[in-house]
Amino acid sequence: MSEAKAPVAGGHSGGLRVVLVALVINLLIALFKFIAAGFSGSTAMLAEAVHSLADTANQAFLLIGMRRSSRPPDALHPFGYGTESYFWAFIVAGSIFLIGAAVSIWEGSEKIWHILHHDQTAPHGNIKWAIIVLSVSLVLESWSLRAAVQEFLHMTAGKGLRKTIEDARDPTVLTVLFEDLAALFGLAVALIGVGASYLTGNPLWDALASIVVGVALLVVAIFLGRDSMSLLIGEAVPSEEHDRIVALAAAHPGVLEVVHLRTKHIAPQEVLATFKIRFARDLTMDALEQKINDMEAELRAQFPHLRRIYVEPGFDEAKQRREKGIQH
Repeated sequence: MSEAKAPVAGGHSGGLRVVLVALVINLLIALFKFIAAGFSGSTAMLAEAVHSLADTANQAFLLIGMRRSSRPPDALHPFGYGTESYFWAFIVAGSIFLIGAAVSIWEGSEKIWHILHHDQTAPHGNIKWAIIVLSVSLVLESWSLRAAVQEFLHMTAGKGLRKTIEDARDPTVLTVLFEDLAALFGLAVALIGVGASYLTGNPLWDALASIVVGVALLVVAIFLGRDSMSLLIGEAVPSEEHDRIVALAAAHPGVLEVVHLRTKHIAPQEVLATFKIRFARDLTMDALEQKINDMEAELRAQFPHLRRIYVEPGFDEAKQRREKGIQH
C-alpha cells in the first residue's frame, strides 16, 4: 500500500495554453464590443460584450484553479488540492455563465418591453459599428476555438465526440471549448439580429437576438455545471480503463481474485485506487508485501496517473455469506 512520491501538478500543460489564448482574445473582444455597444445602442451588442467579459473572467478563474490545484499535499489535505480545479470549473459554470445568461435575457426582455410601450421603430446610434465589431469578433473567436479544438482532438484518441466528453476528467479544455462554441453561436445570432434591425428599421430583432444569446449561455451553463459537479463529487476512471486495471492486477503472480476495485479522480491526472484482493494462502507475510509492492509498480508503469494505490488482502465476504445462505 503506497503513494507515488512525486505529487502531480494536475496535467494542465495543454489546457493552460488553451486558457491563455482564450483569455487574451476574449479580453480584446470584450473591449471592442463595449465600445461598439456604446456607439450603436444595440442591446444584442451589449449582451455580447457582457458575454465576452464573462468569458474573460471564466479564464481567470480556470487559471486560479490550475495554480491552486498544483499545491502539494499537507497535513490538512493529505491527498493534495487537485479537486480545486473542479471547484473553480464549477464556479465558472454556475456563476459567471449564469450571470452572462441572466444579463443577456434581461437586456433583451427590457428592450422588448420598451419597444412595445414606447412604439420604438428604429435602433439608436450607428449600427454599423456593431456589425463591424461582431464580424471581427467572429474571426478572433474562431482562433480561440481552433486552439481548444486541437487540444480536444488530442484528448479524443479516436474515441469519438460523445465518448470523449463522457470520459473527460479535466474540465478545463471542455469549458473553454463549449465557451467558444457558445460565443460563436452568440456572435452569429447577434450579427443576424443587428443586421435585421438595421435593414428593417425594427429593433425587435436586436432584442430577440439578445434573448437567444442568453438562452444559449444558460444551456451551456447547465451542461458544464452538471459535469463539474459530478467531478467535484468524485468520478471513477472510465469503464474500459477500470477493466484494464482489474485485468492487470488479476494477472499478477499470487493473485487468485480481484474482489473489487474502487477508483476516484482527485485531480484531472491523479487517481486514487483501492483494491481488495484475494492472494494465494501459502504466501508468507514478507512474500505478500513484496507481491503488493511489485503489483503497485506494475500498475503505475501502465497507468501513471494511479498515484495513490491501496491494496487490502482479503476475500469476498458477500460471496461467502451467499454461499453459507445456500448451504443452510
